[in-house]
Amino acid sequence: QVQLVESGGGLVQPGGSLRLSCAASGNIFSIKTMRWYRQTPGKERELVATLTNGDSPNYGDSVKGRFTISRDNAKNTVYLQMNSLRPEDTAVYYCNADVAVAFIPIKTYWGQGTQVTVSS
Repeated sequence: QVQLVESGGGLVQPGGSLRLSCAASGNIFSIKTMRWYRQTPGKERELVATLTNGDSPNYGDSVKGRFTISRDNAKNTVYLQMNSLRPEDTAVYYCNADVAVAFIPIKTYWGQGTQVTVSS
């Protein structure tokens, strides 16, 4: 019904930048909140950034000042610009979104994840 597809991950050297994208598709009426999470093996999924329509973005302490979340509502797409990347940013990055589909209560959907590796 609703799919989220991430892209833009890859291998980057420390200090480099990457831009992740997450596009939502399906019978979407509206999307209230879009988020980026990340997860490394053996650890819990960590909230990286949140952006709700009409609100200022929120960031996890570990990425403040380095990452920027933005969205294009016309394209149902959320972005994560990651600068000054560090080896500890290495993780699988997931997006999720609170999506309203016609006649169905708001539901949270997840993407499949994209790997980001920061290494020299």
